[in-house]
Amino acid sequence: MCVVCGCATGHVPAHPHSHEHAHEGPDHDAAHARAHALGLPHHHGPVQAAVVAVHPETGDLHYGAGSARVSVPGMSQARAIKLETDVLGANNALAADNRAHFAAHGVTAYNLVSSPGSGKTTLLCATIEALKQRVPHLPVAVIEGDQQTSNDADRIRATGAPAIQVNTGKGCHLDAQMVGDAFSRLSLHGAAHAHTPAEQGGAVDALLFIENVGNLVCPAMWDLGEQAKVAILSVTEGEDKPIKYPDMFAAATLMVLNKVDLLPHLNFDVARCIEYARRVNPGIEVLLVSATRGDGLDAWLDWLLQAPSAHVSAAPESTEAQLRRRVAELEAKLQALEAAR
Repeated sequence: MCVVCGCATGHVPAHPHSHEHAHEGPDHDAAHARAHALGLPHHHGPVQAAVVAVHPETGDLHYGAGSARVSVPGMSQARAIKLETDVLGANNALAADNRAHFAAHGVTAYNLVSSPGSGKTTLLCATIEALKQRVPHLPVAVIEGDQQTSNDADRIRATGAPAIQVNTGKGCHLDAQMVGDAFSRLSLHGAAHAHTPAEQGGAVDALLFIENVGNLVCPAMWDLGEQAKVAILSVTEGEDKPIKYPDMFAAATLMVLNKVDLLPHLNFDVARCIEYARRVNPGIEVLLVSATRGDGLDAWLDWLLQAPSAHVSAAPESTEAQLRRRVAELEAKLQALEAAR
């Protein structure tokens, strides 16, 4: 998992090698210097063996079999757990600040996660246009996450909605600090919202959409302060994605099956996909949508405009609670590993 490399902050959060060692010659010194400059873990002494489970019949390899559920070359499971605990803990504190900040401004934030090409931006553009018709006075804004370009933010701004592009460089997901920085630059941050539920068609005062970097792995464990994660899965991707990338669908409150207008041309089993999603998350809600043709958009707007508390009970465990539990598990595993030394 990317938390162990520190990609969210641009550096390894706790320097993973000790300076109390004897250097082993010029080649070692050069390797040490390169690793230090790149912010990479550098091991002194015997290299840590990878933790991998091998299937006895097929020979398939599973590198998530260790206590850290991830394998990093040269890094022990204890070190990986310590890094994940540190990084998630720091991010969670910032996410809590974001959540309080959103609440203070009457903003309901949704974190849209998916693989690249699922149609997130097209769905957002269609959603903004539909919201204009249903609730014309509802403030809506977007934070766009990509590694490079402002293409998606430009598409959002063309609808008339304010948007801030966040480019992550080599980063593979948004983190809470990025979202907080972007929110402070949006008009929602300074606006006062005094609309009544009758005007809005629901209990939502303002909507903030956070379109995460296209990635079904890393954004799963990063709390941004959102009300809920929405996993968008295109029917062109295959119905088995929820069990291939279970952490993402376990963290989501809603799965939007997008591009359903293409179903007649595909071999995609909708029922099986939903069954897979509920295998990893029994409480997940599901909507079938075509952003280009308009199928399911009314149901999608109904979901967005519900009172935010309605989505808390729909998920088996809130993102914040899930992350707190994960940090507690990591701390317990770290203590057990240290005690066994």
